[in-house]
Amino acid sequence: MSHDQYPVFTPAPDDVVWDLPGEGPQRTSLLVLPHAGGNAHAYSEWRSHLPADVRLLIGQYPGRGARFAEDLPRDIADLAGPVVAALPAGSTDDLVVLGHSMGSLVAFEVVRALEAAGRAPRALIASACRAPFLANPCAVHPERLSDDALVAAIKERGGTDDGILDEPELREIILPAIRADFAIDDVYRCEESAARVTCPVTVIGGDADPVAPAASLDRWAQITDARFSSYVLPGGHFYFQRQLPEFFAVVASVVDGHTTASV
Repeated sequence: MSHDQYPVFTPAPDDVVWDLPGEGPQRTSLLVLPHAGGNAHAYSEWRSHLPADVRLLIGQYPGRGARFAEDLPRDIADLAGPVVAALPAGSTDDLVVLGHSMGSLVAFEVVRALEAAGRAPRALIASACRAPFLANPCAVHPERLSDDALVAAIKERGGTDDGILDEPELREIILPAIRADFAIDDVYRCEESAARVTCPVTVIGGDADPVAPAASLDRWAQITDARFSSYVLPGGHFYFQRQLPEFFAVVASVVDGHTTASV
């Protein structure tokens, strides 16, 4: 049997998009796309910070969780495409898409794909990330780094449980996916003429974030002619971890359709 004849592994939709509804009827859905090296589990606790009538959906990338045995992602399409295909029935009727760091670029591509399919989301929220038409100003170059150097770079950014990174067996399991994600994030760039969505865009960042400086966040305004809002909160690249009430207040304003002028 040739390589081309091997069956293609297709993950179960609920392994690609975690579905965490609240209590009672769900009036809207919030799809969250994790950061480079991140996984759905890291965002599952957001369920407790959202209203009961908001359905929380979380993307899970290849090479982690129940998708561990899949080939590692090679480009942004390998991250965004399966998420679009696995969205639960009815979830795009009233959908807000949110990404953090590299997840913002995945979120942007998910929104573009849904708009192209006539299933436009209601809003896009980008967190701690450059605009998609900009080159990465803070490339990691994982292909040049030893495991120890890569772990040091991850710790410097924050957002990952250092205990996992310090445990050799666990580190060996998770580092390949982290390397793959950073390699994608390093080179991703959408042509400026194609970097467009029709929905409103909100961007949030930290005032001390070296990866996505606050001064650059307003460049996201260029991807839409719809409403644009920006918010800067105290903190670094994972600012929201210490600003949960303020962060979820912004998210709620988008989910509820009450975004205001930039602050």
